[in-house]
Amino acid sequence: MAIVRFSPWREVDSLQKEMNHLFDTFAPTFNGEEKGISFTPAAEIHENHDSIDLKLEIPGLEAKDLDVQVTAEAVAIKGERRQETQTEEEGMTRSEFRYGAFQRVISLPARVQNNQVKADYKDGILHLHLPKAEAEKNKVVKVSID
Repeated sequence: MAIVRFSPWREVDSLQKEMNHLFDTFAPTFNGEEKGISFTPAAEIHENHDSIDLKLEIPGLEAKDLDVQVTAEAVAIKGERRQETQTEEEGMTRSEFRYGAFQRVISLPARVQNNQVKADYKDGILHLHLPKAEAEKNKVVKVSID
């Protein structure tokens, strides 16, 4: 049996390597892409007899930064976040920035009239009112009983 000298600094060094690896996994790379974290807007969808209402949480953007496309079966939202902050305290300037594109495609539970969509963007919330296609409103499905 070999005798190994205990060195607390070896344990600290090992912990530091693990923490560096963890932060490297989630830190942005130099080319602007992110390794482990990406922005995906939170979505909430409500369906009623005549329409589908879709809300997406996209804070920190302006309406001109969003690209919303609607087909009869899905909604695609694309955008780019550009966030820059600069503060000055006691003669020192601190500047931070973060950039990144995002995209989300949401399948709709029913076909919609994509030429009748109404959109509103206020306080970081995108609200889409999607009227259902006439065929979907009056659709009757025969149910077979086993």
